[in-house]
Amino acid sequence: MSERIKSNKIRINDISISYFIKKSSQSDAQTVIFLHGFPFNKNMWRNQLSALDDATTGIAIDVRGHGNTTSGHSFFSVDVFAKDLLAFIRKLDLGRVILCGISMGGYIALRSYELAPGLIAGLILCDTHSKADDNVAKQKRFDSIQAVLSHGRRPFAIGFIENVFANPRAQENEEAVELIKSSIRRNSLSSICSTLLALASRTETTQVLPNIQIPTLLIRGEEDKLTSEELMRTMHEKIAHSTFTQIPASGHLPNLENESAFNLAMKDYLQRIPAQVKV
Repeated sequence: MSERIKSNKIRINDISISYFIKKSSQSDAQTVIFLHGFPFNKNMWRNQLSALDDATTGIAIDVRGHGNTTSGHSFFSVDVFAKDLLAFIRKLDLGRVILCGISMGGYIALRSYELAPGLIAGLILCDTHSKADDNVAKQKRFDSIQAVLSHGRRPFAIGFIENVFANPRAQENEEAVELIKSSIRRNSLSSICSTLLALASRTETTQVLPNIQIPTLLIRGEEDKLTSEELMRTMHEKIAHSTFTQIPASGHLPNLENESAFNLAMKDYLQRIPAQVKV
C-alpha cells in the first residue's frame, strides 16, 4: 500500500468502521468516498486511491459486516448501510462529499442522496442501477443463500468470479481475480447471507433520479453480464447533469479489469468539479 494511504477505524453507532484514507494537503480539497460492491471490501479501491491527485482526499470504507468493519446488530439493509455512511461523513466533519459506488455501493450512494442530498456534492455510479429486484432476481439471491449454507464460500466465489469479470482467466487479471476471491473468503457466511437478503429487500430509487441536481458520472464495463446498458442509460436519461461512459475490455468491475481507463474517466470528472466547502 502507498505510504500516503493510511488505514484507520472509527466508532459509529453500534459498529467500528474500517477505512483507508489518502489525505490531501490542501485545505479546500474535495473528498471522494469509495463504496465497494458485494461481497467485496475497501481493498478493491486501492488503485483508485493511489491515482488521486493532491487536490482530492480519498476515502474507501468497509461497509457494515464486510472487510474489517464489524457487523453490529447484524440486521442489514441498504438503508442501514446508507445511514452508517451518513453518520461517518458527519462524524469526520467531511462536509459535502463525492460518492463513488460500484454495484451495491451504487445502491448505497443513491439511497444516501435520497436521505441527505445536502451532504452529497457529486456521484460516480458504476455498474449499478436504481431498480429494486424483481421476483426472479429475488429468487436467485435466495438460491444463493441456500447454496452458500450448503456448500460454503468456495463454490460461491468461483461462480461469482465468472460473472463479474469479462475475462477471469486472462493473465493480466490474475491479481484482480485473487483480490476478489480473498474478499469473499474474508466474509463470514452470516454476512454473505445477510447482505443477500438486504439486496433482495432493497427499495427502488428511480423516483429520486430526476431530483439529482449534482454532477453525476455513470460508468459501465462494456461487457458487464450483471448490469445491462439499458438500465444505466435509463439513469442517464433521468439524471439531468449526468455523463455516461462505457469502459472497454471490462465486466462488472471495470476499476479492476481496466484500471487505466476507469481512472482516466474518474479523474476527468473530478477535475470538472470545483473544491467543496463544508456545510
